[in-house]
Amino acid sequence: MHWGRFAVGVAVLALATGSIPREDELIKVVAYAYASQGIPYSWGGGHGKSPGPSRGTCRGYHGSVRPCPAERTRGLDCSGFTRWMYRLAFGDDVLGRGNTDDHIRRMRRVRVPRPGDLVFYGNRKRTHHVGVYVGDGKMINAFATGTTTRMDDVAAVKDILGFYHYPA
Repeated sequence: MHWGRFAVGVAVLALATGSIPREDELIKVVAYAYASQGIPYSWGGGHGKSPGPSRGTCRGYHGSVRPCPAERTRGLDCSGFTRWMYRLAFGDDVLGRGNTDDHIRRMRRVRVPRPGDLVFYGNRKRTHHVGVYVGDGKMINAFATGTTTRMDDVAAVKDILGFYHYPA
């Protein structure tokens, strides 16, 4: 499937309903659409020059699946997934290249999350996971090697740092 055409289809559907959603709502709609496609998790995937599925890297890989499948898997890691969703919603690569530590610096923490906000995991010194919050205690994310994009409870990862909104 050509992912760009799919995104255009989602945007056309939103426009056809007679309303133009805010960026946070569009992030939620797009994330749901792509989660249903089951895009493979790939360590380092989604961090090319432009956002979207790409081959990953085995550099820094510590996953349980051996040998590392990232270099032969076209997909996304967690920060690559959120980077792509924000690119589709905002029309620009607002999160940019980098990992969860780089992305959280472009955001502001919020006490009450809204769908489309990002939920980060780890601590103030180092984050290690991120997902798109969709409401009702759920997130859509690229979880780990051997999985595909999916919906999980925000409690699926134990060390929640907090919810963050863009722009900072």
